[in-house]
Amino acid sequence: MGLVSRFLSGCGAAIFVLVVLFLITATPVHADRGFDPGLLDKAVAQARSLERLNSLIVARDGKIAFAESFHGRGLDTPVNIKSVSKSVIAALVGIAIDRGLLDGPDQAIDLLFDPQVSNAADGRITGITIGNLLSMQAGLERTSGRNYGRWVQSDNWVDHVLSRPFVDVPGGGMLYSTGNSHLLSAILTRVSGRSTLALAREWLGDPLGIDIPAWDRDPQGIYLGGNNMAMTPRALLRFGELFRRGGEYEGRRILPESWVEASGAPRTRSVFSGDGYGYGWFLRNVGGGHTAAYARGFGGQYVIVIPTLAITVVVTSDTDTRLRVDGYGDSLWSLIEDGLVPAAMAAGR
Repeated sequence: MGLVSRFLSGCGAAIFVLVVLFLITATPVHADRGFDPGLLDKAVAQARSLERLNSLIVARDGKIAFAESFHGRGLDTPVNIKSVSKSVIAALVGIAIDRGLLDGPDQAIDLLFDPQVSNAADGRITGITIGNLLSMQAGLERTSGRNYGRWVQSDNWVDHVLSRPFVDVPGGGMLYSTGNSHLLSAILTRVSGRSTLALAREWLGDPLGIDIPAWDRDPQGIYLGGNNMAMTPRALLRFGELFRRGGEYEGRRILPESWVEASGAPRTRSVFSGDGYGYGWFLRNVGGGHTAAYARGFGGQYVIVIPTLAITVVVTSDTDTRLRVDGYGDSLWSLIEDGLVPAAMAAGR
């Protein structure tokens, strides 16, 4: 027997083990991560066909089933999360309440803004609560949409919001307005004596192990509440997982569980999408009896949590074209509702 033959004969068992190990490690990452492999492959193919999709992360039970960046952007590169920032601000409000800096959602905002409130155009401003700002039910004329430019060009963003005319009563219909979230940022700054950036880094960034870069500020130095924060897709996944796990992350309590539940309780409904809205989170029926809570930013930035399926999804997108023009938003929800939800349901728990 030659040298090679003797080697193969003596090492046959070892080679067999190595082959088996190779086959195991070559198995697609999603095979044991809680999704039907074939259905997930179809969903991934659908995702890759979306030209505006920059990144997609899909996790179940905290395990990443699929993660990919597109068009040369990395999953560890910070991106503008647009109005997903509103959900971050809402989380900070919940922590501030838990720490006793705020009384709770029913606290009126008038004393928190004195003397600005005394200069407001309408005395009904004193009827607005913290909860009204969180659920977009302040009743004030919106500072989003066509009014956004005029607002951010004003000399005092807080005064500008408080002086808007009432178009509904406090606690009435949903009027989606970045100004509401900015008032919350101003309130956090006032009651804590620290910047919203410092609070975000200490209360969320440090315990989640994520970086939160500085972002835009108003003329008075208050960090913009509800827009233009930056996070990496992987950081957004941790933020979503925080909510999916009821306010805990890696065994550490960061948010009160009661606040997570309050954030996901429907309080009003969007006139644009028809989806429900809680405290900084939209709510949508995604089929199969399951409800998704999602943070949404302009152009297709999403953190989507489906607690009953233990799913967390992160989507970042190109913002050059408005969603409603090309149907991109519908394509994203089709990816979730017709792709990922059935793939998870087929795999069971």
